[in-house]
Amino acid sequence: MVVCSYEEHLGGEHVDINAVKIETMLADRGMTKTALASLSGISRQNLSTVVRRGTCEPKTAGKLAAGLGVGVSDILREAN
Repeated sequence: MVVCSYEEHLGGEHVDINAVKIETMLADRGMTKTALASLSGISRQNLSTVVRRGTCEPKTAGKLAAGLGVGVSDILREAN
């Protein structure tokens, strides 16, 4: 089951992303975080923050998924 709920965080909506999945996809592709940030149109610092916190805005999740060539649901954290 995929966690699709939004949480209120600092006045905005955020989605829970699965940092392990993102790191695994990067490794599988031989891609660096710098390359993913560039392909996604976000800063390297923002990408690191997203991976560390495990949350981001829905539009950022969309950018990351596009940069990885996957659907957004592929990078969302799954409920146990």
